[in-house]
Amino acid sequence: MLDSVSLCEKPNSTSEVVPSGHIVPSQENSLNTIFEIAHTLSGLCRLEAKLASVIERLPSLVQMRRGIVCLFDHDGGPEIIVDDGRSEGRDARCGVRLPQGAIDQIVTTGRPLIVEDVALHSAFSPSDVEMLDAAGNTRVAFIGVPIDMDEKVMGTLSIDRIADNGTRAQLEDDLRLLTMVASLLGQTAKLHCLFVRGRLMDEEFRLQKQLSELKPHGRERKKVQVDGIIGDSPALRALLEKIEVIAKSNSTVLLRGESGTGKELVAKAIHERSARAKRPFIKLNCAALTETVLESELFGHEKGAFTGAFNTRKGRFELADKGTLFLDEIGEISASFQAKLLRVLQEQEFERVGGNQTVKVDVRVIAATNKNLEEAVARKEFRADLYYRISVVPLLLPPLRERRTDIPLLAARFLKNFNNENGRALVFDPSAIEVLMSCGFPGNVRELENCVQRTATLAQGSSIARHDFACCHGQCLSAMLWKCGPEEMARQPSPTISLPARLSMPPTEAVTPVQPVSSELTPLGPPGRPVVGAAKVTDRERVIAAMERSGWVQAKAARLLGLTPRQIGYALRRHGIEIKRF
Repeated sequence: MLDSVSLCEKPNSTSEVVPSGHIVPSQENSLNTIFEIAHTLSGLCRLEAKLASVIERLPSLVQMRRGIVCLFDHDGGPEIIVDDGRSEGRDARCGVRLPQGAIDQIVTTGRPLIVEDVALHSAFSPSDVEMLDAAGNTRVAFIGVPIDMDEKVMGTLSIDRIADNGTRAQLEDDLRLLTMVASLLGQTAKLHCLFVRGRLMDEEFRLQKQLSELKPHGRERKKVQVDGIIGDSPALRALLEKIEVIAKSNSTVLLRGESGTGKELVAKAIHERSARAKRPFIKLNCAALTETVLESELFGHEKGAFTGAFNTRKGRFELADKGTLFLDEIGEISASFQAKLLRVLQEQEFERVGGNQTVKVDVRVIAATNKNLEEAVARKEFRADLYYRISVVPLLLPPLRERRTDIPLLAARFLKNFNNENGRALVFDPSAIEVLMSCGFPGNVRELENCVQRTATLAQGSSIARHDFACCHGQCLSAMLWKCGPEEMARQPSPTISLPARLSMPPTEAVTPVQPVSSELTPLGPPGRPVVGAAKVTDRERVIAAMERSGWVQAKAARLLGLTPRQIGYALRRHGIEIKRF
């Protein structure tokens, strides 16, 4: 870190020396430095490198000992932190270097913060004072300004320095300069977000254009055959043609469709037709594991990372290096783990659980879900940035009711497999095929396979006829489960994939939010019946009511109040509310 002594050792001809002995940049020197910062931010390099370069140039603009730039993610947590140009990262663990109380106040109020002595200010805890080396007789001043993006605070720029005998006017002069730099940083961060999103959408458009240009060529056209995928219907042929095109790129693919449509078979077909075919194909069902187990399975863990971790273990991302990783049921992962997964997909790097060494991999990710992710994003159950990252090439798998001509072929294959496994020679009567063709099969291919195996197991003759099916006797458990006949299933529309540039929010749901805590803590939840019954309760009582209702879990209370976890933490400290531990 640069201190005032080192700054004094390198005087500039365009700077002025104040009586305190510190160098104050002249107006010309300040303009030159701001120009250099603007030029750096317009360059072609990583955002973290740009921020580090800005911090390196700040000592030429203002008197400082240390500077920090912090950008937040959509949930209000630190995503990118750069200080002194020597350390940068995308890990929330970097947050220990921040004076948390001061940062919270800047983000919550959206206003700059000037402190002449951090040891005497309520926004700085004893740990913050110790971190800033402000103990004893050392007076440390602090200046922090918000970084705005579309009228929303998305980060902070802050500096600290040894307090001298200068006036508050000097601090305010530095504040004006830092505000200019923060404005440049906000524009750069906004352009970075637009660039990342635009690059993903361009890739999607390019592949979609290739798919649309893929047209039949008469007799010269060769049918695409995929092992394990059976059928000859137009819907299935169109799907196989798309698989052939998508396999040629390394873009992330999102398989959409109802349960039982064969998403794992399609993922494997894409891998086997790609340049990664000779590399590993690793698969994982995200819904089958808890968050902690899922993190260990995907990223691996170091020896001693937790109880039972007797050896270092590679995760699925490492095992799939240079190959393909299939993540099934990706729509079921928790919000906190979505942020961790987003970082890996963006940077292709991660750290094992319990480790600090970064592991870089080259993995193509194919995700699958039967969930409506657009609605999940609108309800804030699924991160929008992760949605855009995994949905580069969305591929919709048709349900079985849209490819009924494939039912006889599929049923014949399932019956053949049953005969081989059980040493029988059953065949279908024409009446049996009529029964299968009339069924809705809301469980799709998986339900058809179960139906064939169940009927073949109970069949007493050498062939399967109409009367062998449970549905002909009103005993089909699947029909009881779905509670609808084949006609109703046929009328149900297939799920559609919408890729809007901006996701629209659904109508406000009937929830019971807490009334606003303070005019500073906006926006809050939609208007409704407050949790506390009285109409004139205080802000402190509303915060306590939300905390008690959420079991003193700050993240849950923040959702009830319509705040971020950072804002609820600031409200607790401002009202002096002690958090209960259970």
